[in-house]
Amino acid sequence: MPGSSDALYGFHPRIIALMATGMGLSLIVIFGVIWFRLSPADRESFDWFQRATLLLFFGAVLWILYRMSTLRVTAYPDRLRIRNVFKSYTLPWADVTALRFRSGDAWLQLFDADGNRIGILAVQASEGARATKAAKELAAVARDHGAGPKQTP
Repeated sequence: MPGSSDALYGFHPRIIALMATGMGLSLIVIFGVIWFRLSPADRESFDWFQRATLLLFFGAVLWILYRMSTLRVTAYPDRLRIRNVFKSYTLPWADVTALRFRSGDAWLQLFDADGNRIGILAVQASEGARATKAAKELAAVARDHGAGPKQTP
């Protein structure tokens, strides 16, 4: 699989990345201050299971914030790579039948050859004109590389 240096187009949201990064850092600081402000006796009252549960929950929240801060869509000559919060997709251009970003949509929608709809969370309405421009540019790249409805003979 070709490396990232052959990318034709890439986009990731700034607003959500800043928000997720800020929330993650704030959580680290707030929970750190709370933990160290507890008296040693109070800290000792947490058994290993309670500590593990707190760390697991805290780690899960930080992981979700990390994934939110790294949302992106990247177009390559032979494929489209989408990184969402919980799942990433790699689709050859032949499997991309449509990209739609209508007024009122929260994010760009991709329709594949099997009729599935995949939200491209990197292109969000919260980015305003920047997202609209990104959707148009990505659609142009997709058309140039063979994406679109398939004609049956």
